[in-house]
Amino acid sequence: MKILLLSKYSRLGASSRLRYLQYIPYLEKSGVEVVVNSLFDDVYLKHLYSSGKRPVFRSIYCYLVRFFALFTVRKYDVILIEKEVFPYFPATVERLLRVFAPPYVVDYDDAIFHNYDLSSNSLIRKILGRKIDVVMRNARCVIAGNDYLANRATAAGAKDVVVVPTVVDKSRYLAKRDASSQSLVIGWIGSPSTQKYVVAIRQALLKVCDEFGARVILMGATPEIVDELPGIAVEVRPWSEDSEVDFIRQLDVGIMPLVDGPWEKGKCGYKLIQYMASGVPVVASPVGVNIEIVNGNQCGLLADSPAEWESSLLKLLGNADQRLHYGRAGRAAVENTYTLHVQVLALNKIFCGIVGKKKCSL
Repeated sequence: MKILLLSKYSRLGASSRLRYLQYIPYLEKSGVEVVVNSLFDDVYLKHLYSSGKRPVFRSIYCYLVRFFALFTVRKYDVILIEKEVFPYFPATVERLLRVFAPPYVVDYDDAIFHNYDLSSNSLIRKILGRKIDVVMRNARCVIAGNDYLANRATAAGAKDVVVVPTVVDKSRYLAKRDASSQSLVIGWIGSPSTQKYVVAIRQALLKVCDEFGARVILMGATPEIVDELPGIAVEVRPWSEDSEVDFIRQLDVGIMPLVDGPWEKGKCGYKLIQYMASGVPVVASPVGVNIEIVNGNQCGLLADSPAEWESSLLKLLGNADQRLHYGRAGRAAVENTYTLHVQVLALNKIFCGIVGKKKCSL
């Protein structure tokens, strides 16, 4: 079986790396050949991450490379699209693929349809507001990272919808280090676009850090966030794929604050799964899939208000046995569900169901 993966990013882009690029070695062991065409390459992403601006001429180049790649689609058995072929263009290409190309599968780990239907630009809302519904409806199968995204696909008229969570490679993650002789650490991993959620719970962080002499370590935030968290011992570290696992192992509690908005309901709770993989208990806002992950696996606590955030953090920081209990439950959940060793079987089942037994070696 040959699959053309039209990913949105190169490996530097978290969504592409986690949703599919990390699966490729395991798919290949099953006899699946995957050819990757990334829309936005390393050059584009490095410029975006360093400047915060999208490079115009590189964007045009990337779109042209993707356009010419589409002339090769008939060489493959399945086309796997991450989100959409061309962002901010109508779904014309996806309509054409449905008629003239092998079947396509489309994947969502984020509520990108809100880029269009909730845009502040009325023209975008009018022209592209239902674009992603069209992409979903023309797909042979829609793979969704959570129920919120799956429900949108079903409402759009998708033929087949399968939920596959965003997962980790469990073999990369080790149990957290013994922190019994060191100060307690509250940790968060994310990006500059989501660090605002941490700032929103600063009063709770201030109180619990004062109570226990705890520190807050943030990976992926901007250095400026320190000024937004006065009175708290904050350390900011740059994100890198090579260092994120060691960072998480240093934590006593991992946090995922959110607001209850449409964008946030589409998130797949990946940072929670990273914490859980290293046996770190979690505190999270009860938004979207967070509820399912935390309550369903008894790996931590949910906090919906500043008072609940303070209470939950106090409870965990003050009880090492409780932290250990939640941490073990989280690790068990990763081993049983939230690991690519398990979910690769779900992906193989989807692809084999499309191409039939003759082209499937499973």
